[in-house]
Amino acid sequence: MASIISEDIRFHLKTRNGDIGRYVILPGDPGRVPKIAAKLDDAKLIASNREYVTYTGYLDGVKVSVCSTGIGGPSAAIAVEELIMSGADTFIRVGTSGGINLKVVGGDLLVASAAIRSEGTSHEYIPENYPAVADFDVIKALKEAGDELSTDEDGNRCHVGVVHSKDNFYGEIDPNSTAVPHKLNAAWEGYLKCGCLTSEMEAAAIYSVALCRGVRAGAVLTALWNVERTNAGLPDKNCESSERAIQCAVNAIRKLIKQDNA
Repeated sequence: MASIISEDIRFHLKTRNGDIGRYVILPGDPGRVPKIAAKLDDAKLIASNREYVTYTGYLDGVKVSVCSTGIGGPSAAIAVEELIMSGADTFIRVGTSGGINLKVVGGDLLVASAAIRSEGTSHEYIPENYPAVADFDVIKALKEAGDELSTDEDGNRCHVGVVHSKDNFYGEIDPNSTAVPHKLNAAWEGYLKCGCLTSEMEAAAIYSVALCRGVRAGAVLTALWNVERTNAGLPDKNCESSERAIQCAVNAIRKLIKQDNA
């Protein structure tokens, strides 16, 4: 029977067998991939198709890849699935987010120990009452790396906790413009009350694929700003740089390589 799925080349990523390292950094934005790849040794462009741009290089002599996921759960899940098919088993998402918890200030790093499943993709991977949680070793490495890059001042801290993953970016910004404002507003109040750190769009899907496929995943996010601090009349910062989160992910992979080879 004919099939569009090849054993040699991935259908969406257009990567081939042998192209991908065990460890993969996953930014959403394809434009961030070359910036991250520049931190690897001998990094080369492997493939570029749709929202997926992939480079592979080396850290401490070990093959490491960087692959963009695009925006949202479905495209992120496809990337992780096809990277797993290529031999990857450890994933770190690097992304941006909007703060929820009042202790989060724009510029802070947020290490996602788990993700609220307010999106659709995770529900096609794991049971409804099963949490989308990160791998402990990955989160531990990210927290250690994040602390090394942080100081105890607004916009430069590193937090660990639960994050919110959604599908509707503009519904979060203006829930009252949707046909379900009561649902969105009530959920948001619950997240705020329970201490959710921040809101983003891919972690729940990535974690759910990883759980289903038996691989490791974690995420480090940059808080761009915190609308709840603004609403509460508290000072905040706007941050447009992902550099610290990128360096955190790279340093965490170095820690994992050392631990895995011990």
